[in-house]
Amino acid sequence: MGRWSKTGALALALAVGWSGAVRADTVTLRLHHFLPPQATIPANAITPWIQAIEAASDGRLRIEHYPAMQLGGAPPSLYDQARDGVVDIAWTLLGYTPGRFPRAEAFELPFLGTTGEATSRAFSAFVEAHAMADFDGVRPLVVHTHGPGLLHVRGSGVERLEDLQGLTLRGPTRVTTQLLSTLGANAIGMPVPAVPEALARGVIDGVAVPWEVTPSLRIAELVDTHTEFTGIHGLYTATFVLAMNQGSYDRLPDDLRAIIDAHSGIERAAAFGRAMDVNDVVGRDIALAAGNRVVVLDAAETARWQEAAAAVVESWIAEAEARGIEGGALVEAARALVAEHTARSTE
Repeated sequence: MGRWSKTGALALALAVGWSGAVRADTVTLRLHHFLPPQATIPANAITPWIQAIEAASDGRLRIEHYPAMQLGGAPPSLYDQARDGVVDIAWTLLGYTPGRFPRAEAFELPFLGTTGEATSRAFSAFVEAHAMADFDGVRPLVVHTHGPGLLHVRGSGVERLEDLQGLTLRGPTRVTTQLLSTLGANAIGMPVPAVPEALARGVIDGVAVPWEVTPSLRIAELVDTHTEFTGIHGLYTATFVLAMNQGSYDRLPDDLRAIIDAHSGIERAAAFGRAMDVNDVVGRDIALAAGNRVVVLDAAETARWQEAAAAVVESWIAEAEARGIEGGALVEAARALVAEHTARSTE
């Protein structure tokens, strides 16, 4: 009996010691972003990404997911939170810090993006080849876009270019607000979590967001019409990054860094963009079920908008080149990559 007691005590001690070693070897990372947990990217892109990494590491790498700014700050502070090590990983909209990503901004130009998946592949390739200098201080794990950008407006809506006159519209980025202003609207910028209240209070008449985010923001309940465009290109594109603090990445053991690497890059970008494409359909269906009117501008009217928007592209190129950046070459590269990956997606 005494021998069994000693053996049992030794086994218990070994078990406790081994359990402690496992816990000591576990790395926990904190991931922060601005959207509610039920929104497309948190629910259908970030959560699967976390699950894949935790499974691949046999639980040694754990990621705590904090949506809706639960760790404090405002959406424009997220990139700095990741860069400065306040959090280990942040997902955010690049346009929340205007002018900070001068090369990546090429993908925000009007009538550039197509589907979320194809444009995300193109944007990932573009950043790798032309814009890594924009991300000094962090390790960009995933860069991606949404699908075709459109307008959601209260009242009679927008059926032609002239209907923008007098409307106050929220744009997601510096480039998009410049576009809306150029087209005739009174454009203002604000983080997307502020949009529902702004619409409900009449601070804004409408908003530029993709279909996929409209359910989590209840946009269909707050507007009456939605304006799309003929062709494969959306009015605008916003860009996103899942950014990791460089020190947090560097401190990981080699095998855990390899797992992070394996779940980064162009294929993961495509998965994020694909999640947005799937939920674009959901958002549009919700608006139609609510009795809202979806306006699709015909080819001739769409061409009028594209012609007017060309001034924004020319202005952006001039600004970039004034900063010593070859803006014209970046626009050509962005368009070529979008065309290439869009064509591949239809093969």
